[in-house]
Amino acid sequence: MTTVFKPIRPKKLSEEIVNQIKDLISRGDLGPGQRIPSERDLATFLGVSRPSVREAIMVLEAMGFLESRQGGGTFVRSLADVTMADPLANMVERRDPRMLHALAEVRLGLETWSAYLAAKRAEKPELERLRELYATMEEQAQKGGWDPEIDFQFHLAITAASHNTLQVHILNTVQKLFQTTIMVALGEFYSKEGYIDLLLNHHREILEAIEARDPERARDWMQKHLTLVEEQLAVFLQKERPDTA
Repeated sequence: MTTVFKPIRPKKLSEEIVNQIKDLISRGDLGPGQRIPSERDLATFLGVSRPSVREAIMVLEAMGFLESRQGGGTFVRSLADVTMADPLANMVERRDPRMLHALAEVRLGLETWSAYLAAKRAEKPELERLRELYATMEEQAQKGGWDPEIDFQFHLAITAASHNTLQVHILNTVQKLFQTTIMVALGEFYSKEGYIDLLLNHHREILEAIEARDPERARDWMQKHLTLVEEQLAVFLQKERPDTA
């Protein structure tokens, strides 16, 4: 009978620190790309020695949660596998038809749900950020179209307002990929009369639905918007590579 019992081993301080930082990352209190406090500050905050903090950081780096940058401190990595992003980015930059189509489908699934959740959960600072980005888009639209980066930031702000940590991590990880689809799609839209106003209207409707706390309307307008983007990408790809039809 006694053989089934195992001695209880007290946790090391570094393990406690690892668990606490992992918990902060999983809750979104420490987001991807965010710099964590210095070893000295962490030791002070936690009431532990610097060697314990250093050991915890090394463990978290080995686990893929943190990364140290030369002369720049230690930062939170994305929960998703960032090593997958570069080869995928290369495929998108080459405008691989299958990859662009796949990304359009991923955006449709991810961002319609983000819009739905944002309409339920967005807080005042997040709504102000969305209004600010929309105002920039509206201003730039008068000059023939807005910067693709502004468009991406608008969609990223919606995902952040969903308060779903994993969705934010995913979007940050595939940021370059999404930016490329936006750039290609906007290039096609800007060459056609009336599409700038149409796209601006889509973004306004999405924003107003989120502000009105109407999840279904926010989701529906995001779906309508991204379906149009997907259709326009298909037209572009057919024009670029007729053999892919």
